[in-house]
Amino acid sequence: MALKSTVFKAELQVADMDRAHYGTHALTLAQHPSENDERMMVRLLAYALHAAGEDQAPLSFANAMTEMDEPDLWRRSLVGDIELWVDVGQPEEKWVRKASHRSREVVLYIYGRNGSLWWGQNRGPLEKLANLRVRQVPAEASTALALLARRSMKLQCTVQDGTVWLGDGDATVEVELVELKEAVLR
Repeated sequence: MALKSTVFKAELQVADMDRAHYGTHALTLAQHPSENDERMMVRLLAYALHAAGEDQAPLSFANAMTEMDEPDLWRRSLVGDIELWVDVGQPEEKWVRKASHRSREVVLYIYGRNGSLWWGQNRGPLEKLANLRVRQVPAEASTALALLARRSMKLQCTVQDGTVWLGDGDATVEVELVELKEAVLR
């Protein structure tokens, strides 16, 4: 018998002063049986950093854990074009390359103790992808984010001058993302 995903509900308040985005988002996250709390919370962080206002197409969770052809998050245009492809983790270089051909912009969030090692091994070919942005969530921060995971969450995310604070009213995690590669969008 196959294991089912665990459903998490989150009310996410975002105050992103760097992008001038302020909003509250009611989210339902499905945590695949093979996904840990750390990865799920980095997905939630990525959502907060790319959440859109009413003037943009909505950002949505895709089926990356079960469908290899889909990211963790994406924003699609009204005609179905992929405007933004967001992945979390350390995917194979060939999947990142494929994503860069399918989407206008690709953002990859790597995290955990082996993130720097992964980047060192994949940097050469990935540097050639102009529409790819790679950001690293420090291991201490991603571990601390996992401690915020609850089946029902009320979270506040503040972004200012590149620093992110994500908290639940009792605890707050400061995340200083490391920009490993910037995208050059046309």
